[in-house]
Amino acid sequence: MAKSVCVVGAGPSGLVAAKTLLHDAAPGSFKVTIFDSQQRIGGLWPAHKNDTAGLVHPLMVANQSKHTVQFSDFAWRDSDPDFPKAWQIGHYLERYSKEYGGADIRLGHKVVKTELQDGGSWEVQTESDKGLETMTFDYLLVTTGFFGSPLWPKGIPREGEVPIIHSSKYREIDSLLSGSRGTSDKILIVGGQMSGVEIANTIATHLSSLIHSPGKTAIENAERFTIHHVVQRPVWTVPLHTTANPEAPAPPFLPCDLPSYNLAIRPRPFTNTQGHLSLEAARKFNSIYQTVVGTDQSVFSPETKIAGELLDEPPFLAVGSQYMDFVRSRLIKLVRGRLIKFGGTVATVSTNNSEVSIPGVAAVIVATGFDPTPSISFLPSSILEALSHSPAHPNLPVALAFHGTHHPTLPTLGFVGFYRSPYWGIMEMQARFVTRLFQEHAEGTISLRSPSFEAALANDDSVQRTLSLRVDPRCSQFPMGDYAFLMQEFATALDLPISSPFGTTPSLANGRPMDILTPARYISPGASDAQRAQAARSLESTHSTAVAGLTGRSYIAGAIFRSLLGEWDLDRELVSKLPSHPSGRFVGTAKFFLRSGTADGREHKFSNNSKDDSDVGLEYLYIEDGEFMAAGTQMRFRATRRYVWRYDEASDRLSVWFARTDDQSRADYLFHELEFIPPPSLTGDVGNVEQTRIVANNKQEKLKQLSGDDDGWRAKASHLCIEDLYDVHYEFEFKAVNLREWKLGYSVHGPKKDYTINGTYRRKSVATQL
Repeated sequence: MAKSVCVVGAGPSGLVAAKTLLHDAAPGSFKVTIFDSQQRIGGLWPAHKNDTAGLVHPLMVANQSKHTVQFSDFAWRDSDPDFPKAWQIGHYLERYSKEYGGADIRLGHKVVKTELQDGGSWEVQTESDKGLETMTFDYLLVTTGFFGSPLWPKGIPREGEVPIIHSSKYREIDSLLSGSRGTSDKILIVGGQMSGVEIANTIATHLSSLIHSPGKTAIENAERFTIHHVVQRPVWTVPLHTTANPEAPAPPFLPCDLPSYNLAIRPRPFTNTQGHLSLEAARKFNSIYQTVVGTDQSVFSPETKIAGELLDEPPFLAVGSQYMDFVRSRLIKLVRGRLIKFGGTVATVSTNNSEVSIPGVAAVIVATGFDPTPSISFLPSSILEALSHSPAHPNLPVALAFHGTHHPTLPTLGFVGFYRSPYWGIMEMQARFVTRLFQEHAEGTISLRSPSFEAALANDDSVQRTLSLRVDPRCSQFPMGDYAFLMQEFATALDLPISSPFGTTPSLANGRPMDILTPARYISPGASDAQRAQAARSLESTHSTAVAGLTGRSYIAGAIFRSLLGEWDLDRELVSKLPSHPSGRFVGTAKFFLRSGTADGREHKFSNNSKDDSDVGLEYLYIEDGEFMAAGTQMRFRATRRYVWRYDEASDRLSVWFARTDDQSRADYLFHELEFIPPPSLTGDVGNVEQTRIVANNKQEKLKQLSGDDDGWRAKASHLCIEDLYDVHYEFEFKAVNLREWKLGYSVHGPKKDYTINGTYRRKSVATQL
């Protein structure tokens, strides 16, 4: 007879737990009921763009790619972006639930109380529109996640003269600032880790768009606002796309998680690199992150610099594509310290044994994370005591065995995904592990368990480790954050082999191809042909993504677009062969202002904007301003021009558009589209690893001989303006993930034109912007 399981929560962990119990265990082993207080499945993840009631903005972009945010036997669609938005993740979960149905999903039912019965069963009480209802289950599986209720810092009232909201409640800039006074000009963000950086990046993008978009804005004098981000210490901030070869002047780009989870760079067997971080380990990780971003971050602001004693501390990491350049441009201003008081429109920050006042605050965003305790408030106090529950330790609230799955004294209680920032692959592994535990208990076959499973349980020290980490001053940001190690641990316990990499990628600097860890490499042994086909699709997609990035066919346009934000020093030389067009030199600045994409010049692409999968993307308003000095004369005059730069994520194309003469904030028509030329070092046959390495090395040496060590990415374009042909060429030089310098040249030929223009764009130093 099937055993009944109550699953609390219909988010990713609840859905994969139900699927594993119903589709991976022996048929008829379990009957599953899922309860969720919401009226939809998905947990944090909304399934539609207009679903704004949850804790996650539906347009928020995931900070890991679909190659990590996936389950082993359910592939993303080819049309889905590498970094899906929140609503697209919700849609994935809807499809997953339909594909692997069978559970009784009861939405709008909140589990309010549970009681462990003498025989090990659970009495579960739920609350819904129909009132209270009590049912009994053989097993209880907690999949509620960590997002119980917002953590609220002391010193900040819940309400005040200005809007005070948690970062999870932010939706759009107009409503945040609609009631601001004329003297209030600061948006205060409190919290310096993941959520703080992400919300600062989001609000800065919205504010920049509000200021620089065409047409009338809902907020008057929006340009007066700046964002003041209160952080206790700087964090390493990486963009969504990083490079597997940060030393190259023309680095190839990949979704950031693919280089991070490249197993080819780790010795085996894997050891746990998270939890307690020794001085040596902290220095190693700080060095790795500095290599990834190519700087100690002082190029953005003195406040973001990580050097000296900070290199001895366990590092903090965040993802924010434009965050650092917003800091450099001073739209985001960092305040180092701890907020101790807020009243009226004045914030008080404690910093270096002194107090600093920040007046004129128009809104406060609290981004200090969540308290997970409310997520398990339905458990009885005796159970919480057995789990060593501690509300004072929100990062490690309970002490569970074998990487967050159960407690040895409670064989009918399991957990999936109940830790900070869980990986989807780990959720799936936890679900498999708990299913094995429940099945052994139900069938009375504990004495027959496999040696691997027995050894995993016997040698496990997860409970003791958690308790010690609670008081460890050198605990890492994410104590359960070593993805590769955890996957190895679960796979070993479950006798689940990892599949070989799908295909071969070009070799990296170490002479070896990538060996990318994804959930699809751990398909269940009893998977059906349809499930294996889904896993194969995922593996092929990951391989294609890696090859496209490493050979320079993808992501460089997006990396350049991301890096353009802010101000550049511009030095341009014009050489004309005709007296009608004087030669000379232009010296000035070029500024790129980020904003939401506009329809001007491409209205046809926005005609179906009501479709759920449409995306206007982002663009820049480009403004250059300076002085032109004619050669051989004393003539000088101010010169300015505007363009609109656009990036289309779907096609991975970067384009430049003329600005309208009657409204220079709007695009008129296409000037040119950049065609990138992969350097010889990134080309070659990926079928033979050794041959690829040799070819790449030979081509790299030849490239150095021809054009020097500093050769970067190149692009070309052309534009025919009536009878005049503009041949355009670009050179982009990166330092790791950041564009440090670029060149733009034109050769113009026509009946009355014959000249060349060559300009160099260099970052303005931070000192000159302060």
